[in-house]
Amino acid sequence: MTSTTLTTLNAQVSLGSRFATEFPELALPWQADEAPEPKLLALNLPLAAELGLDADLLRSEEGLRLLVGTAVPEGAVPVAQAYAGHQFGGFSPRLGDGRALLLGELTARDGALRDLHLKGSGRTPFSRGADGLAAVGPMLREYLVSEAMHALGIPTTRSLAVVATGRQVRRERWLPGAVLTRVASSHLRVGSFQYAASTGDTELVRRLADEAIARHHPAAAEAENRYLGLLDAVLEAQADLVGRWMLVGFVHGVMNTDNTTISGETIDYGPCAFLDGFDAAAVFSSIDTGGRYAFRNQPAVLQWNLTRFAETILSLLAETEEEAIAVATDRLNAFPPRYVAIWSAGMRAKLGLAPVEQEEVDALVADLLPLLQAGRVDYTSFFRALADAGRGHADPLRALSDDPALVDEWTGRWRAFSPDSDAMDRVNPVYIPRNELLEEALDAAATGDLQPFEQLLEAVSDPYTERPGFERYASAPGEPGPFVTYCGT
Repeated sequence: MTSTTLTTLNAQVSLGSRFATEFPELALPWQADEAPEPKLLALNLPLAAELGLDADLLRSEEGLRLLVGTAVPEGAVPVAQAYAGHQFGGFSPRLGDGRALLLGELTARDGALRDLHLKGSGRTPFSRGADGLAAVGPMLREYLVSEAMHALGIPTTRSLAVVATGRQVRRERWLPGAVLTRVASSHLRVGSFQYAASTGDTELVRRLADEAIARHHPAAAEAENRYLGLLDAVLEAQADLVGRWMLVGFVHGVMNTDNTTISGETIDYGPCAFLDGFDAAAVFSSIDTGGRYAFRNQPAVLQWNLTRFAETILSLLAETEEEAIAVATDRLNAFPPRYVAIWSAGMRAKLGLAPVEQEEVDALVADLLPLLQAGRVDYTSFFRALADAGRGHADPLRALSDDPALVDEWTGRWRAFSPDSDAMDRVNPVYIPRNELLEEALDAAATGDLQPFEQLLEAVSDPYTERPGFERYASAPGEPGPFVTYCGT
């Protein structure tokens, strides 16, 4: 790259090195691999505007080099972050960014810091024998699903761009390579605290906790014990997050502690999927052979992950370990009712019900899920069709079930509460990244055809507004069957 283009980049993009500077114990300075022929596949123009980044610059040669990490602004210090984690219940003391780099922190237009982070940028010291690269399909998957989650109002990391590298990546077969540019409030995870705690450096844990408070949960600083305030804030944020996942039928697939953020944002869209026909035991990940991260298990798994977080900060919660365990246990025991309150309020909104006696709503919901399970009724389509039934058009709803009589009986009870169909349409999406359509779009993109991807992205970016010409994206699959996703590494 010429000095002229570097000057342009330096003038228009300012990247801080806060994490690299303040946490050298958790940051290894590193550089991305060269990308022989970078080509822009997807650019998130609204997000670029929020970040104060010029779209024309990002499309230029120097912009593409920034997006693959081979050119960074003066003063930036790209690092591979160190973290540990429980993966499917087994503890790995040293994981870290094996195919990723934190380029630095941007100050967005709203004044908040945002991490600019790469996936698929090459080997790092944390790669553990892997190639550190990524293929086009998994990176476009993360781009599309994270933007769908954002449009659904679910806290999430977001995707700024996907750039093809011009390099082939070997998986089961040779695939075109790509780099994803990800944006997050930060990349602090439960695994970050586990790594810090494993060093035995209690001051490092304290510094990391202070950073989490400053960046994500500043109100915790006003608590009598700011670290207990941090634990409460993380529990609340994560209870809200998993509640939102459950309400839209999202299955994360790899709920390891290194994929549990302190901010409460969804991170890592590898083997994720949305429910089609309702199945509480749904597992889509090829590697989750025991069903640890099945749909119905997600709230309990999250509580388990947050217990691991509490263990890392015990020394900050009270003067003695016994007192710290007691206070942490008390807070963790409050997680299930927090989640249930979020789920119940969300389900009441999905059913268009004004505040009523909670027991009556709970009974209605308790009978609904087995009804959906028995008929493998499409989870997303059901609630939109139910709203239409509330307007007097019951045929689409009845057609979703193998036993319309059972649906009629339940719907009759539901009608007694005078549901608001218009309110239901405001919280129940028409469009989600349906599994077959997403795979179809990614397969086409791997051959160079981005049109199916772009059309699906357009649909899910406005999920609540039914639009002519998008009927295919709203339709439930005819015969929902086994669907398997892969992590892409």
